[in-house]
Amino acid sequence: MKILSLLSALLCFTTSFAHAKKPNFIVIFMDDMGYGDLGCYGATKQKTPHLDQMAKDGIKLTSFYAAPVCSVSRAQLLTGCYGVRISVPGVYGPGSPQGLNPNETTIAEHLKSLGYATTCIGKWHVGDQHEFLPTKQGFDHYLGIPYSNDMQGKPLDSNERVVPLLRDDKIERLLKDEDQRDIVELYTLEAIKFIREKKDQPFFLYLPHTAIHTPIYESKKFSGTSQNGRVGDWIQEVDDSTGRILAVLKELQLDENTLVIFTSDNGPWESQGKDAGSAGPLRGAKGSTWEGGIRVPTIARWTGKIPAGSSNDAVLGTIDLLPTLVSLAGGKVPDQPIIDGRDATAQFLGKSTDSPREAHYGFLHHQLQSVRQGPWKLAVTPQNEAMSRPVKEDAQGKQPRLYNLDAEIGEKTDVSAKHPEVVAKLSALADKMNAEIGGNNPSARRPAGKVENAKTLYPMQPRKKAAAPKKK
Repeated sequence: MKILSLLSALLCFTTSFAHAKKPNFIVIFMDDMGYGDLGCYGATKQKTPHLDQMAKDGIKLTSFYAAPVCSVSRAQLLTGCYGVRISVPGVYGPGSPQGLNPNETTIAEHLKSLGYATTCIGKWHVGDQHEFLPTKQGFDHYLGIPYSNDMQGKPLDSNERVVPLLRDDKIERLLKDEDQRDIVELYTLEAIKFIREKKDQPFFLYLPHTAIHTPIYESKKFSGTSQNGRVGDWIQEVDDSTGRILAVLKELQLDENTLVIFTSDNGPWESQGKDAGSAGPLRGAKGSTWEGGIRVPTIARWTGKIPAGSSNDAVLGTIDLLPTLVSLAGGKVPDQPIIDGRDATAQFLGKSTDSPREAHYGFLHHQLQSVRQGPWKLAVTPQNEAMSRPVKEDAQGKQPRLYNLDAEIGEKTDVSAKHPEVVAKLSALADKMNAEIGGNNPSARRPAGKVENAKTLYPMQPRKKAAAPKKK
């Protein structure tokens, strides 16, 4: 009887341990992918069967926000804060003395303290100095191009443009332009290797793709496979990569214990012409706080936990990922220092259509430009249409402007005169947030990281300065 009792107790303990196993997390973060670039969001010129199936198996989030440009968007995901709160308002170039402050606690650091294996594979872009690299910000390992793939330089001993491929904190090799054709495959194989190696412990895989930022270097295998030129080909390659990662989860029987999130850092880079993605029905593009610049396609799948084929229009964003994943891992985010994101577990699991936050704020650099709450979006300043694009006539003059996104997703009709009470309510929220972290005299903005004597990752030829315009 004692033996039977012991066996029974052991079985109960084993079963409880299995049920208590922490979930794994995979965040796939695209570069410059727009709201209209996936089949499940309306794309027709490129095929995305794996991501479309992921949406059928999980949830599609239709009011999910990132930021207008690269570095700030990544900082927001990593810290749960608006970029301006932590003094990451724009884009870092190679050798910048500033980066994400090591005093900030990243999502990887939170999860690592909870027993997670962590890795970052892909584009980092929140500082390339040694102190700012992923292995100093909570990731056990790193492989990737540490900034945008168009930030090529010429080494001292060559006139061929290159970008560095880092492994952990050292250059593994310098990639020539044509070498970038293998970058999605390289990232995919590294991600699959990590999953296989860490399958018996909780893990966090952060996969910020270099794709589909220009210059576009789709692999030879996918070149010419879409009806949308190079950008469509590269989207299809990333779709294939995602499908392979999901297949490995199924093979290893990790589906029911792994939350996979696919999203993007900002809208499409419109000025790149045929190489740009699409914002679909949204107005604006990368570099703006119109919906097309900051609302991004987002899919989440967790077999058995997220209702298959569901959709949620709750206002969410990349700032909510940190508190959500930490909560699901059994941890708690401290009250201080302040973060802006909130636990969105109920929204990801399809149990609530309400936003966990009072509002979402759209910043361009240090300027607060918009406030979103429910169906309403208040523009408190003129907004340029996209990076290097001017402000159109209907966005000039009278401010603020109010849009009902449920009635008109394309932000064409200002309805502020019909809803003065909504304007007053959102204006008050804007004033409060602007005083806290916006403008030139914020009360609660934290400093960026800064190093002395910053230098590029490899000795680089000086970049040529643009020629001064000739006098007529």
